Amino acid sequence: MTGTTTREGGRPLLILASASTRRLELLQQIGIEPDLLLPCDLDETPGKSEAPRLLAARLAREKARAGARVASADPAFSGAYVLGADTVVCVGRRILPKCETSVEAGDCLELLSGRAHRVYTGVCLVTPKGRERARLVETRVRFKRLSALEVEAYLRSGEWRGKAGGYAVQGLAGAFVVKLVGSYPSVVGLPLYETVSLLAGEGFPALAGWFERA
Repeated sequence: MTGTTTREGGRPLLILASASTRRLELLQQIGIEPDLLLPCDLDETPGKSEAPRLLAARLAREKARAGARVASADPAFSGAYVLGADTVVCVGRRILPKCETSVEAGDCLELLSGRAHRVYTGVCLVTPKGRERARLVETRVRFKRLSALEVEAYLRSGEWRGKAGGYAVQGLAGAFVVKLVGSYPSVVGLPLYETVSLLAGEGFPALAGWFERA
Protein backbone atom coordinates (compact mmCIF):
# COMPACT_ATOMS: atom_id res chain seq x y z
CA MET A 1 0.00 0.00 0.00
CA THR A 2 1.53 3.26 -1.10
CA GLY A 3 -1.08 5.98 -0.61
CA THR A 4 -3.97 6.72 1.72
CA THR A 5 -7.45 5.99 0.37
CA THR A 6 -10.07 8.35 1.74
CA ARG A 7 -13.83 8.43 2.02
CA GLU A 8 -16.01 11.36 0.98
CA GLY A 9 -14.84 14.38 2.96
CA GLY A 10 -11.21 13.29 2.91
CA ARG A 11 -11.18 11.00 5.93
CA PRO A 12 -8.92 7.92 5.67
CA LEU A 13 -10.54 4.52 5.36
CA LEU A 14 -10.36 1.99 8.17
CA ILE A 15 -10.73 -1.78 7.85
CA LEU A 16 -11.42 -3.96 10.88
CA ALA A 17 -9.93 -7.38 10.15
CA SER A 18 -12.40 -9.19 12.37
CA ALA A 19 -15.85 -10.75 12.38
CA SER A 20 -16.30 -9.88 16.06
CA THR A 21 -19.43 -7.83 16.75
CA ARG A 22 -18.04 -6.89 20.16
CA ARG A 23 -14.92 -5.32 18.61
CA LEU A 24 -17.09 -3.39 16.17
CA GLU A 25 -19.31 -2.19 19.01
CA LEU A 26 -16.28 -1.08 21.03
CA LEU A 27 -14.98 0.99 18.13
CA GLN A 28 -18.41 2.50 17.61
CA GLN A 29 -18.55 3.30 21.32
CA ILE A 30 -15.62 5.69 20.88
CA GLY A 31 -16.94 7.22 17.67
CA ILE A 32 -14.98 5.17 15.14
CA GLU A 33 -16.94 3.51 12.34
CA PRO A 34 -14.91 1.07 10.21
CA ASP A 35 -15.53 1.29 6.47
CA LEU A 36 -15.21 -2.45 6.00
CA LEU A 37 -15.30 -5.59 8.15
CA LEU A 38 -12.86 -8.12 6.77
CA PRO A 39 -12.86 -11.41 8.71
CA CYS A 40 -9.71 -13.45 8.20
CA ASP A 41 -9.82 -17.23 8.28
CA LEU A 42 -6.65 -18.15 10.15
CA ASP A 43 -5.44 -21.25 11.93
CA GLU A 44 -5.43 -20.07 15.54
CA THR A 45 -3.77 -23.20 16.92
CA PRO A 46 -0.99 -22.26 19.36
CA GLY A 47 2.51 -23.22 18.31
CA LYS A 48 4.41 -25.79 20.33
CA SER A 49 5.23 -24.23 23.72
CA GLU A 50 3.92 -20.85 22.48
CA ALA A 51 3.22 -18.56 25.44
CA PRO A 52 -0.29 -17.06 25.68
CA ARG A 53 0.94 -13.48 25.32
CA LEU A 54 2.97 -14.36 22.24
CA LEU A 55 -0.02 -16.13 20.70
CA ALA A 56 -2.26 -13.07 21.16
CA ALA A 57 0.37 -10.80 19.63
CA ARG A 58 1.04 -13.16 16.72
CA LEU A 59 -2.61 -13.69 15.80
CA ALA A 60 -3.36 -9.95 15.94
CA ARG A 61 -0.42 -9.32 13.62
CA GLU A 62 -1.41 -12.12 11.23
CA LYS A 63 -5.01 -10.87 11.07
CA ALA A 64 -3.89 -7.33 10.28
CA ARG A 65 -1.44 -8.54 7.65
CA ALA A 66 -4.05 -10.80 6.04
CA GLY A 67 -6.53 -7.95 5.93
CA ALA A 68 -3.93 -5.65 4.40
CA ARG A 69 -3.14 -8.20 1.69
CA VAL A 70 -6.80 -8.51 0.72
CA ALA A 71 -7.31 -4.74 0.81
CA SER A 72 -4.25 -4.08 -1.34
CA ALA A 73 -5.86 -6.07 -4.17
CA ASP A 74 -8.94 -3.82 -4.19
CA PRO A 75 -8.39 -0.29 -5.55
CA ALA A 76 -11.21 1.00 -3.36
CA PHE A 77 -9.38 -0.04 -0.16
CA SER A 78 -5.72 -0.35 -1.15
CA GLY A 79 -4.74 2.70 0.90
CA ALA A 80 -6.75 1.96 4.03
CA TYR A 81 -5.62 1.51 7.62
CA VAL A 82 -6.12 -2.11 8.73
CA LEU A 83 -6.70 -3.07 12.36
CA GLY A 84 -6.41 -6.61 13.68
CA ALA A 85 -6.87 -7.95 17.21
CA ASP A 86 -6.95 -11.22 19.09
CA THR A 87 -7.82 -12.17 22.66
CA VAL A 88 -6.35 -15.11 24.58
CA VAL A 89 -7.53 -16.32 27.99
CA CYS A 90 -5.17 -18.41 30.06
CA VAL A 91 -4.61 -19.97 33.46
CA GLY A 92 -0.88 -20.01 33.96
CA ARG A 93 0.50 -21.10 30.59
CA ARG A 94 -2.62 -23.10 29.75
CA ILE A 95 -4.48 -21.44 26.89
CA LEU A 96 -8.24 -21.84 27.07
CA PRO A 97 -10.18 -22.46 23.84
CA LYS A 98 -12.73 -20.34 22.05
CA CYS A 99 -15.52 -22.66 23.04
CA GLU A 100 -17.75 -24.29 20.47
CA THR A 101 -19.39 -26.92 22.70
CA SER A 102 -20.99 -26.79 26.12
CA VAL A 103 -18.51 -29.43 27.31
CA GLU A 104 -15.60 -27.12 26.43
CA ALA A 105 -17.31 -24.20 28.12
CA GLY A 106 -18.10 -26.25 31.21
CA ASP A 107 -14.48 -27.35 31.50
CA CYS A 108 -13.35 -23.71 31.25
CA LEU A 109 -15.79 -22.52 33.90
CA GLU A 110 -14.72 -25.31 36.23
CA LEU A 111 -11.09 -24.27 35.78
CA LEU A 112 -11.81 -20.54 36.25
CA SER A 113 -14.07 -20.99 39.28
CA GLY A 114 -12.61 -19.33 42.35
CA ARG A 115 -9.32 -18.58 40.60
CA ALA A 116 -7.46 -15.74 38.94
CA HIS A 117 -6.65 -15.86 35.26
CA ARG A 118 -5.11 -13.58 32.67
CA VAL A 119 -6.53 -12.15 29.47
CA TYR A 120 -4.15 -10.98 26.75
CA THR A 121 -5.35 -8.92 23.82
CA GLY A 122 -3.00 -8.08 21.00
CA VAL A 123 -3.73 -5.18 18.63
CA CYS A 124 -1.91 -4.56 15.36
CA LEU A 125 -2.32 -1.69 12.92
CA VAL A 126 -1.05 -1.77 9.34
CA THR A 127 -0.81 1.76 7.92
CA PRO A 128 -1.42 2.83 4.31
CA LYS A 129 2.36 2.88 3.85
CA GLY A 130 2.67 -0.68 5.10
CA ARG A 131 4.12 0.12 8.53
CA GLU A 132 3.08 -2.11 11.42
CA ARG A 133 2.41 -0.86 14.93
CA ALA A 134 1.31 -3.18 17.73
CA ARG A 135 0.37 -3.26 21.41
CA LEU A 136 -0.26 -6.10 23.84
CA VAL A 137 -2.48 -5.63 26.88
CA GLU A 138 -2.58 -7.90 29.92
CA THR A 139 -5.55 -7.93 32.31
CA ARG A 140 -5.96 -10.03 35.43
CA VAL A 141 -9.42 -11.33 36.30
CA ARG A 142 -10.60 -13.27 39.34
CA PHE A 143 -13.84 -15.27 39.35
CA LYS A 144 -15.97 -16.11 42.36
CA ARG A 145 -16.36 -19.76 43.23
CA LEU A 146 -19.13 -20.92 40.94
CA SER A 147 -21.96 -23.12 42.13
CA ALA A 148 -23.23 -26.00 40.04
CA LEU A 149 -26.45 -24.02 39.46
CA GLU A 150 -24.54 -20.98 38.18
CA VAL A 151 -22.53 -23.10 35.77
CA GLU A 152 -25.63 -24.87 34.50
CA ALA A 153 -27.53 -21.62 34.05
CA TYR A 154 -24.66 -20.00 32.20
CA LEU A 155 -24.20 -22.95 29.89
CA ARG A 156 -27.90 -22.88 29.08
CA SER A 157 -27.68 -19.18 28.22
CA GLY A 158 -25.41 -19.95 25.26
CA GLU A 159 -23.37 -16.80 25.84
CA TRP A 160 -20.18 -18.85 26.01
CA ARG A 161 -20.35 -19.89 22.36
CA GLY A 162 -17.30 -18.73 20.40
CA LYS A 163 -15.87 -16.89 23.41
CA ALA A 164 -12.27 -17.26 24.55
CA GLY A 165 -12.29 -18.99 27.92
CA GLY A 166 -15.98 -19.81 27.58
CA TYR A 167 -17.39 -16.52 28.87
CA ALA A 168 -18.31 -12.99 27.86
CA VAL A 169 -17.49 -10.49 30.60
CA GLN A 170 -19.84 -7.90 29.10
CA GLY A 171 -22.79 -10.23 29.55
CA LEU A 172 -24.10 -12.52 32.26
CA ALA A 173 -20.61 -13.62 33.30
CA GLY A 174 -19.99 -10.12 34.63
CA ALA A 175 -21.69 -11.44 37.76
CA PHE A 176 -18.79 -13.88 38.23
CA VAL A 177 -16.03 -11.26 38.36
CA VAL A 178 -14.73 -10.54 41.85
CA LYS A 179 -11.79 -8.42 40.70
CA LEU A 180 -10.42 -7.06 37.44
CA VAL A 181 -7.03 -5.37 37.21
CA GLY A 182 -6.25 -3.83 33.84
CA SER A 183 -8.40 -2.99 30.84
CA TYR A 184 -12.06 -3.99 30.88
CA PRO A 185 -12.59 -3.35 27.14
CA SER A 186 -9.52 -5.49 26.46
CA VAL A 187 -11.27 -8.43 28.13
CA VAL A 188 -14.32 -7.72 25.97
CA GLY A 189 -12.07 -7.85 22.90
CA LEU A 190 -10.34 -4.54 22.16
CA PRO A 191 -8.32 -2.26 24.47
CA LEU A 192 -9.63 1.18 23.55
CA TYR A 193 -6.86 3.37 24.96
CA GLU A 194 -4.18 1.45 23.13
CA THR A 195 -6.22 1.28 19.92
CA VAL A 196 -6.80 5.03 19.80
CA SER A 197 -3.13 5.63 20.59
CA LEU A 198 -2.06 3.43 17.67
CA LEU A 199 -4.47 5.08 15.24
CA ALA A 200 -3.76 8.65 16.29
CA GLY A 201 -0.02 8.03 16.38
CA GLU A 202 -0.12 7.00 12.72
CA GLY A 203 -2.18 9.96 11.54
CA PHE A 204 -5.69 8.50 11.62
CA PRO A 205 -8.22 11.11 12.89
CA ALA A 206 -9.50 8.94 15.74
CA LEU A 207 -11.48 11.77 17.35
CA ALA A 208 -13.14 13.10 14.20
CA GLY A 209 -16.39 11.31 14.95
CA TRP A 210 -16.68 13.15 18.25
CA PHE A 211 -17.14 16.49 16.46
CA GLU A 212 -19.95 15.00 14.37
CA ARG A 213 -21.88 14.26 17.57
CA ALA A 214 -21.79 17.89 18.69
